[in-house]
Amino acid sequence: MSANVQYLSNNWAWKQRSASNAVLPLDELALPDLTGGTENSFVDGWLPAQTFPSEVHVELLKAGRIEDSYIGFNEHKAACIPPNGHTHALLEFEGLDTVCDVYLNGTKILATSNQLRTYFYTLDLTNQDVSQSDGIPVLQEKNSLLLHFYSAKAYAKAEEAKYGKVRAGSVNLGDPSRVYLRKAQYDWRWDWGPELLTCGPYRPITFTTYSTRLVDIHTRAHVALTDSRAGESLTPTFNASLRLDITFAGSLEHAMQVKVILRDGDGREFRSEMVELSGSAIQVGGEEGLGKENQYECKDVLHWVLGEEVELWWPVGYGKQVLYEVEVALLDQNAQILSTFSKRIGFRTVELVQAPLAEEDQHGKGTTFMFVVNAVRIFIGGSNWIPASSLLTTLKPTHYKKWLELLRDGGQNMVRLWGGGVYEPNEFYDACDALGILVWQDFQFACGVYPAHEEFLATVKVEAEQNVRRLRHHPALTLFCGNNEDYQQVLQWGDVPTLPALEIYESLLPAVVSALSDPEIPYHRGSPYGGKGWDTADPTIGDIHQWNVWAGKELPWQEYGRLGGRFVSEFGIPSFPSMRTVSSWMDDAPKKEWHAQSKLMAQHTRAGSFERRFAIVMNENFRLTADLETHVYNTQIMQSEAVSLAYRVWRREWRGKGKEYTSGVVVWQLNDCWPVVSWAIADYFMRAKPVYYTIARELAPVIIGISRIVQKNRDNDRPKQLYEFGAFQTVSATLEIWSTSASLQPISATLRLRFYDLNSSWTHTTFRAVQLLPNQSTELLSFPCPAPEKTGLEHPSCTVVANATLIDDDMGKVLARYTDWPQPYKFLEFPDPGLKVELHVGEEGDKLVITVERPVKGLFFSIAESDGEEPKWSDNALDVVPNDTQTVMVRGLNGRKVFAAYLGKELAFIVA
Repeated sequence: MSANVQYLSNNWAWKQRSASNAVLPLDELALPDLTGGTENSFVDGWLPAQTFPSEVHVELLKAGRIEDSYIGFNEHKAACIPPNGHTHALLEFEGLDTVCDVYLNGTKILATSNQLRTYFYTLDLTNQDVSQSDGIPVLQEKNSLLLHFYSAKAYAKAEEAKYGKVRAGSVNLGDPSRVYLRKAQYDWRWDWGPELLTCGPYRPITFTTYSTRLVDIHTRAHVALTDSRAGESLTPTFNASLRLDITFAGSLEHAMQVKVILRDGDGREFRSEMVELSGSAIQVGGEEGLGKENQYECKDVLHWVLGEEVELWWPVGYGKQVLYEVEVALLDQNAQILSTFSKRIGFRTVELVQAPLAEEDQHGKGTTFMFVVNAVRIFIGGSNWIPASSLLTTLKPTHYKKWLELLRDGGQNMVRLWGGGVYEPNEFYDACDALGILVWQDFQFACGVYPAHEEFLATVKVEAEQNVRRLRHHPALTLFCGNNEDYQQVLQWGDVPTLPALEIYESLLPAVVSALSDPEIPYHRGSPYGGKGWDTADPTIGDIHQWNVWAGKELPWQEYGRLGGRFVSEFGIPSFPSMRTVSSWMDDAPKKEWHAQSKLMAQHTRAGSFERRFAIVMNENFRLTADLETHVYNTQIMQSEAVSLAYRVWRREWRGKGKEYTSGVVVWQLNDCWPVVSWAIADYFMRAKPVYYTIARELAPVIIGISRIVQKNRDNDRPKQLYEFGAFQTVSATLEIWSTSASLQPISATLRLRFYDLNSSWTHTTFRAVQLLPNQSTELLSFPCPAPEKTGLEHPSCTVVANATLIDDDMGKVLARYTDWPQPYKFLEFPDPGLKVELHVGEEGDKLVITVERPVKGLFFSIAESDGEEPKWSDNALDVVPNDTQTVMVRGLNGRKVFAAYLGKELAFIVA
């Protein structure tokens, strides 16, 4: 008889235990009377759960007992919540948050303390007449499952009292005791998130009855590239193969054979085989303790040599994301199906190459930190991911898909799942496979001195094994990483004598990854990590987190060019979200609170020392303003300019084989977990900031870059891009022009250079034929910046805008464009651009046609309404110059008015 799986998603109820009733056993063990609870009392009786899976904060909000934690100061109010025919049955708890006792029909069956793993309890249905006093629950006609959650904070503080207080990030990252409990670390507060110590069953609970069931299938999809001399190619010769291991549980004598089917992406059967299992199963360990089930493993159930019958899976931008489904049916002696299991797989190779570089760069020689897929070197451009809500059960599978589509549509090819959240649900990784987004997966440790005592190691081992088994088949999975910034913070503090968790990062985790993944998934000890003695800031080895802009040394963003490394896995600058998002937390606040330095703004700005750090970067580059909307726009342009510069100059360092000085750039961060001022490139409501679009242009298949080097009249420590009008004087300016191409073929193009003076009608245009080298950057030109004749003390190029456009010689289309403006922007008098925006309405979407008479910077389109789907703009945050018409496609406008803002006119106004 086939296994029967039931999702236990109905008839749940909840209540809070009275603070005066702390005794055990629980008086709530009887079946709940759902008539006892009222809207005004959730202590005296039970209330029906309105969603499932769920969390206490979600149920309290729906019951009207707390206010929305994302509005105003409500976070702090919420934070004050006191803590037949089958022979076997399996209860599976995919996610319990976090400290919980589980009772089945009044008998305690589990005690949990790890949010990041799955818990199981198995019942032997042939032994159901045993007295409950023996600790074995008996299934009845009507059964009750009670989950008693305890205070996570109280548990963590008790562990801290036992093992000692340790350091764990800066003071705005929440209580350091968090390291002792395997609960999402961001729940304790982070420098972009609230303190909401949630609890509840946040992932599904299932009840399965079976005689024998498939526990897992291990699909080992191998690819051997057969012509290493062919160089980088999107059509390599290869030999693909598939091996299969299976794990099953229950009655061994029932498992006689398996039927394996390989289907293509359209569901068509590609290959199938029936395999006998007699004598090939070996017993392996199941879950510990009472309720454990016997598990058996059969290795190499089949080995299919597929050659080139299958197609390769490629990251986005390099080829198709071809996926296949492997379906396994476990059969008994009568060929009846006992259990089925399926996984979607892809065929590809992936390597993390850390090899000596052929030549030195500005930092020295060192080694690469480079991802190679199917023998093609991939320049990585991506984002860091945090959980998309502080209330995880409010997220649906469509949320993950939309977020990842946003990342993909922004030209990015990697997402790094940061180590202070959770291992995301299967839908997240399925979407990455389908969209071609490479996955860097941190194990869930972040910014702390984690323990390594026996009990902690045991739960971490189970957590790691479960998640490696769950994720290993995904072709998008590119790297497992041991932790986020634990090595780095110990070095920075300088007063932590030992890091006990070395046992985890350097022994336990790599052993789990190596033993359970085949082909083996690359493993990196921590991020950042590299250099002698964990020198996590060494730019020549491993990856780095570059926080000396904004934080650290608080350097100007114009210095990013000298602050790179072999792989930059974190960097960024925060900005305000859109005014509509600001309005969501301001709610009905009085008008006097609507300014950048109000208490409500501080409540929703969590970055350390944000007042001083914003003051530095804003005052250096923009004019001061008391108007909130202008300030919001300026912070967004500041973020956009800084982050896009970093992508541009670091991608320039992708200089060819043996000279991959920077092989990847991953911004902090893609998203938010609540409405907030943060580093996110799209806010909590998925509203993309200007930086999202400028990053997309810097990650296009072909880009063009301009670097302006301003010479001063004496030695100085000022950024080389800035014109000076004080203690130093500008004497000249030089422009360097380069391009970077992701194409594996050389490209013939025409470089068009145009120059415009902001204070006069002077212009200059020139053309040059260029050849772009494949899969690397190409230096094109270096020359003095053209300018009108000097008429005063100022250098004439200080008001000259330089525009570079690459035009494909074969197709005649624009490959890339970039406009360089004199800096700092606070000194510029922006002319009226004579902006014209024509809206053409179409069935498949609308089109904006943009022209100007004078150059315009930071042209950002938006809508005013907060309701309805956010429009999708094909491009935004534009720099537009005369005689270069630009077109923006927009979907989802639905007749709403289009607003625009730009530098010099920061208050949004209707343009279409």
